[in-house]
Amino acid sequence: MGRQWLHAKRAIVNNKKGQLVGKLVKEITVAAKLGGGDLAANARLFAVVEKAKKSSVTKDVIDRAIAKGAGTGADKSSLDHIAFEGYAPHKVPLIVEVYTDNTQRTAPEIRVLFKKGVLGTAGSNKFLFDHVGIVEAHHAATATDLEAAAIEAGANDFEALTHAQNDDIPENHTGARFLCDRTAVHAVSTWLKQNGWGVITSEIGYVAKQFPELDDTARAEVGEFLQALEDHDDVQRVWAAVK
Repeated sequence: MGRQWLHAKRAIVNNKKGQLVGKLVKEITVAAKLGGGDLAANARLFAVVEKAKKSSVTKDVIDRAIAKGAGTGADKSSLDHIAFEGYAPHKVPLIVEVYTDNTQRTAPEIRVLFKKGVLGTAGSNKFLFDHVGIVEAHHAATATDLEAAAIEAGANDFEALTHAQNDDIPENHTGARFLCDRTAVHAVSTWLKQNGWGVITSEIGYVAKQFPELDDTARAEVGEFLQALEDHDDVQRVWAAVK
């Protein structure tokens, strides 16, 4: 068989990298469409552009995506946002956010991916989640008071994050996820940046109110199901009641 396995592995890695770049470009486009193309005035756009730079997305690609979303370029954004609600195996509720330029293609493909779960109807399980602003950030000072930072930034709640939970957080840094009102995302992100925090995520999303108990086998089955959804090119976020 020779080194065929190595070539296959490289192909998989390259495919994953290309898929990540595609999702980042979509997120940049949507962020610019929703909040404008000025990074200083659009915290969500600033955060995803920083992620794109770390993933070696070129400046030209980033600039085109911003122009497309903001409507300042020749190619205007035509991405539609769809939220699918349903359940993974073992009755784990989830919400799948999709950005697509072809709803007639994407919707049937998502339904096929749900064959091991349950695809609900509109409004079927959003009540199981809080729809909030989410800001993830890190600070070099290991003794940072997270509660004080949350209060000063205007967040409603917080939880500590580590490098093991999010590899965008440098080791030996204080990491945190701040939850806030949806309208306060930019304000919270701005305060954190002005006070020495590196903001890595600034978005509006869903946080589960309760988490089903899962044993190791069930957790593995749910994980495989969620991974299959996330591997779809048009799926941007999967919010699931899994810790």
